[in-house]
Amino acid sequence: MEEKTIDALRWIIGIFNSHHIAYQITGGFAGKLYGSQRPLNDIDIDMREQHLRTILPEILPYITDPLARYNHDGKWDGEFITLNYRGQVIDLGGIDTLRISNKDRTAWIPYQATYFDTLDMMVEGVQVKVLHPRKLVEYKKELDGNHQLVDIAAAERYCIEHGL
Repeated sequence: MEEKTIDALRWIIGIFNSHHIAYQITGGFAGKLYGSQRPLNDIDIDMREQHLRTILPEILPYITDPLARYNHDGKWDGEFITLNYRGQVIDLGGIDTLRISNKDRTAWIPYQATYFDTLDMMVEGVQVKVLHPRKLVEYKKELDGNHQLVDIAAAERYCIEHGL
């Protein structure tokens, strides 16, 4: 794992811990922690929307896309903020009203079903909460792209290897 990723992870988890904020690591980084070998694009983290505002003063210098409601390509609809911490992109999403469209983009699915169903993992000395691999598989099956298939395979393998 790249040093910039570990540095960013230590920094953002430290902020969450100092404010006692519940969170879950999702997306490609969760896939990577479950064994995915694809290149990492960013660190995706979900939390309650109110906490996005709580940490604003500490993350302000690193914001590249401000806190707002975004509809990303008709795929995701929710409150997001994007950071760049020393070269590592971090996407923070509010989970309270977050929705994902189905694969056909004909209906919205509430994302709250994954809310804090996590596993505790140690990453380079940092204790983190990662979306349960079965929940990761559930939502990634609604996403497009071969990279999603790589993450799904890794998460399914992790479940088998760890009896989940």
